[in-house]
Amino acid sequence: MSTEATDTTDKTLVPIEWLPQGKVRFLDQTLLPNEERWVEIDDYRLIAEAIRRLQVRGAPLIGIAGAYGLALAAAAGDDVEAAAAELRSTRPTAVNLSWALDRCLHAVDGLTGGDSVRERLTAEAMAIHEEDIAANHRIGKHGAALLGNAHVLLTHCNAGTLATGGYGTALGVIRSAHTDGRVQRVYVDETRPLLQGSRLTAWELERDGISCTVIVDGAAGSYIRRAEIDAVITGADRIAANGDVANKIGTYPLAVLANANNVPFYVAAPTSTIDLSLASGDEIPIEERPREEVTSVRSEPIAPIGVEAENPAFDVTPNEYVTAIITENGVARAPYTRTLRAVSTREVPVRG
Repeated sequence: MSTEATDTTDKTLVPIEWLPQGKVRFLDQTLLPNEERWVEIDDYRLIAEAIRRLQVRGAPLIGIAGAYGLALAAAAGDDVEAAAAELRSTRPTAVNLSWALDRCLHAVDGLTGGDSVRERLTAEAMAIHEEDIAANHRIGKHGAALLGNAHVLLTHCNAGTLATGGYGTALGVIRSAHTDGRVQRVYVDETRPLLQGSRLTAWELERDGISCTVIVDGAAGSYIRRAEIDAVITGADRIAANGDVANKIGTYPLAVLANANNVPFYVAAPTSTIDLSLASGDEIPIEERPREEVTSVRSEPIAPIGVEAENPAFDVTPNEYVTAIITENGVARAPYTRTLRAVSTREVPVRG
């Protein structure tokens, strides 16, 4: 078991990779923006722990990490089904994790040899990773065209390369539009409780030379009302068949505010985030995280010791507040029950 760590300033950031020696290397996102540290591991249990601790986070990325975790399990001779169950339990809201695990398990159905299972799982995990990066670039192109003359954008949480296999979903759209010379500024909600906007999204945008301004979550409504925002764009952790969207807590009020002020509210996500088995967002499980993430920052208390706190990690935005959903296969608009099915290409059977 290895815990070797190295630093990097590589501008072409891909937050996770499979190493030739059968290890997984990932960027520890809990240390950003103060430290860029890469960690190498060879045990699927450490992948599970990294997902739980948000060292690896973001719906598409945890799907990729879960797939690599199964490859590590097979390489070590561990029970792959048991490994899948442990990995699946780490984050309940994002459907990409279960989707990737199901796809990998389906890929080895009928295989009995240890080497054949290991080789097939490794190949499948690498394919999922490569496909995600390609999908993100297509999302970026579709989304940039959709933004049109929207020059000042607002985003929430982190839906960039750090949340994906590389390039990003919502930030992939912003990157593509910026390349076209059409993005003047991005307002970044700090995004409570884990500050993933100010810690991660601002770090990515600054790294790419895209002008950005961090604002507290509660200020977004004022900026929208003053007509300082041309469009709001976020990622998603799960999208129900009717177009209801689960995303980082605080997304729902943003969508309502945008709607009330005639500002378009866009969601960018790969089709692996679409869960056609759920009729509406009411069926999406919402992860409840430790209260300490609300009452402290980096282990320093910011609330009275012992005060009660609740910490739902996500909320659900009803479809009527979503202007459009941008996927790698095109842009879906209402009625979402029809258009999401049309853009979805999922063909892998869902396991229990």
